[in-house]
Amino acid sequence: MPAPLHHSLADQGISTDATIHANLDSGQLTKAALDNGEGRKAKHGPLVVETGKHTGRSAKDKFIVRDAETESTVWWDNNASMTPDHFAALKEDFFAALGDKDALYVADLFGGSQAEYRVNVRVINELAWHNQFIRTLLVRPTEAELADFVPEYTIIDLPSFKADPERHGCRSETVIAVNLSEKLILIGGTKYAGEMKKSVFGVLNYLLPPKGVMPMHCSANIGPDGKTAVFFGLSGTGKTTLSADASRTLIGDDEHGWSDDAVFNFEGGCYAKMIRLNPEAEPEIFATTQMEGTVLENVVLDENGEIDLDDNSLAENTRGAYPLSSIPNTSEKNLGPVPSNVIMLTADAFGVLPPIARLTPDQAMYHFLSGYTAKVAGTEIGVTEPEATFSTCFGAPFMPRHPSVYGNLLKKRIAEGGVQCWLVNTGWTGGKYGTGNRMPIKATRALLNAALDGDLANVEYRKDPNFGFDVPVSVPALEAAGIDQSILDPRTTWADGAQYDATAQKLVKLFVDNFEPFAAHVDQGVRDAAPQPARQDA
Repeated sequence: MPAPLHHSLADQGISTDATIHANLDSGQLTKAALDNGEGRKAKHGPLVVETGKHTGRSAKDKFIVRDAETESTVWWDNNASMTPDHFAALKEDFFAALGDKDALYVADLFGGSQAEYRVNVRVINELAWHNQFIRTLLVRPTEAELADFVPEYTIIDLPSFKADPERHGCRSETVIAVNLSEKLILIGGTKYAGEMKKSVFGVLNYLLPPKGVMPMHCSANIGPDGKTAVFFGLSGTGKTTLSADASRTLIGDDEHGWSDDAVFNFEGGCYAKMIRLNPEAEPEIFATTQMEGTVLENVVLDENGEIDLDDNSLAENTRGAYPLSSIPNTSEKNLGPVPSNVIMLTADAFGVLPPIARLTPDQAMYHFLSGYTAKVAGTEIGVTEPEATFSTCFGAPFMPRHPSVYGNLLKKRIAEGGVQCWLVNTGWTGGKYGTGNRMPIKATRALLNAALDGDLANVEYRKDPNFGFDVPVSVPALEAAGIDQSILDPRTTWADGAQYDATAQKLVKLFVDNFEPFAAHVDQGVRDAAPQPARQDA
């Protein structure tokens, strides 16, 4: 049964004649979305919706209110600002828009699963499927917890709202405005539901570092030995895929905190890319596309209700939101012990990086602050080279504070816990994108399992001539998986070694140039971890 609001909208200064649908469950919200014509039901159960022109985040339309609270705490080089007066006008217009709605869907939820570090979040939506999405992605309170729930942060998401750049101090009709002092987030002009989840992530990234908790854009799981691994990585590098391993217990696929005694999930669900999902390589995730309770965004649905995960005609960034309970092997408490292994994932489209490398703590901080991956060549005429992407802390768009805050927290946690760190390339081998091949997922899983099981502790290593980290010379698990050991040395997989060298030097320079703004904020050991052209100690 729906749980009534303990703390009403009127208590928050919101006046509306709308029918309030409070704390509906997934089935009720699916029915409401279908009744409202917001989406269609696939043959095997999921709700399928389209997000229109916004099929991803509108990063340039996100703003943080710059006031006495945030002036000296927010990294303004990375975050666009909005004045308090502009936000006040936006808030006034949002509240007026709420007053004109016939129905509103309200969910009271937690951001974070460790009680002492979570925040109470109320989300107000005009779309039922948006409310189902955020109810799926955040942590759902028990009935007892809802009975006395008081919202601390509130998100109002109105896709029909059109912002006025002159009146509201924004860039376009789309706006994501975060007021950390008023604890209010206003989202308008976009149907992309991921804006809500990432807004909560941004709030936790702001609140937790002063409490000594490391917020992380990562997936996390627990091995049969009870040891936790966390997987950092930008979109498309394999966080969700590699953490959904049938032999390990999943904590979560995207956002976590690292406290003194636990790694805890910020969320209660997963938000996975669905485009060209392979049922053999990713059976646990594929199974969710056949379940009620899953929300599929921009997945093509035919007249018979059959989905086509290979069709990107609506978007390349097709997504599925599903509760953690849809994955068979998940942590009951939504948390695990502090990590024993940290894996940094990169999809290197230049084909330069090895499939796995062992990092020192200084190297780990260097690569964490770099946050490297590479996009494949685009479709524009004349664009034939991969494009390097550096997103500090593997999540710059969601980091309100300076990256050194998160980097120093990570280094402290690694040092205190004796954590082993690894860099794993899920990108290209045998050449860059266009000539080489995507790293076989079988190879990645074999190497990861060897690292997490401790099997890489006693193998022989070589020092990479460009990046200086340790790379295994041979790994028995590769042979067992039927994969040639040569994959461990990327240069030998290229047809032209000289071309590899030239590409490697290009990538080294990109790393060095990108890191320059951070150099003054780290110690000499981290600066020395930078890649260097053609090291002679290889």
